[in-house]
Formats: sequence, structure tokens, C-alpha cells
Amino acid sequence: MGFSEEIAKFAEHAKGNGDLVVRKTVFDIGTRLVNRTPVGDASYWKSKPPPGYAGGHARANWSHSEGELNTKEFKAIDGGAPEANISIRRISRTLKKNAAGKVHFVQNSVPYIQALEDGHSRQAPTGMVAITKVEFQEIITAIAKGLK
Repeated sequence: MGFSEEIAKFAEHAKGNGDLVVRKTVFDIGTRLVNRTPVGDASYWKSKPPPGYAGGHARANWSHSEGELNTKEFKAIDGGAPEANISIRRISRTLKKNAAGKVHFVQNSVPYIQALEDGHSRQAPTGMVAITKVEFQEIITAIAKGLK
């Protein structure tokens, strides 16, 4: 089955649930990106970290926006503790009920996010976005199967 047939099949299955499908898709993508973002561990560094350094700034800077990119860098730290998940909560809060038919961005504005995506961290040697992009069809299929 070709790509256009897959899309048509998915659209038929998701009919009437467009907003829900978009919200779930954006949330799932955002969650995967956050969870895959490395949290800096200065014990592996060749040089000393700057004074006051705490890992987790990149993880805490994922956000979602509709229609245009959000280039804001947040002054937050998310070291990965279960009670943290600052970015996941931020993404969830920005997902509106009428999500279908709009352009959605899940972005990170820390200046070194591209270096992390390019494998700068041993915790994410193949990046975060590239892996999630490969999983996109799997994400959509799982959401479609979950629809009633």
C-alpha cells in the first residue's frame, strides 16, 4: 500500500476525531523528544562546568506552539526526576481542543540543541528528533488503533 493510500485509510479511520488525533500526536512526539533529551552530567566533561551548573536545561526547554515558532528560552532545569517533566506539562497545557487543521511546532530554543541532535552527548548519540521522526508512522498507527 502506498503512502497516499495509508493516509486515506488513516483519515477514514480517524474521521470525527481529528482534534483528538492531532493533540495525541503532538503530545506523544513532544513526550518522546523530552524523554530522549540528555541531562548533562559534568563528571564526564573534559573541563570543569561553569559555576552553578545543573544539567537538564535542554530537557526543560521543549515547548509547543501553533502557527508560529516559539523562540523563548526558559530558565528552567529538568533533571529527569518523576516529579519534574516541566516540558511535558508545558506541551500539554498548550494543546487546544480545536487542534486539527493547524500547523504545530514542538521546538527547543537552547543554543546548543542542534549539537545535542547531532550526537554531541553520549546519552543521545543519534539525537532526539531524528529517532522520533522515524517513529512518526508508528505513532500515528498506534493512535488510530486506539480510536473507538
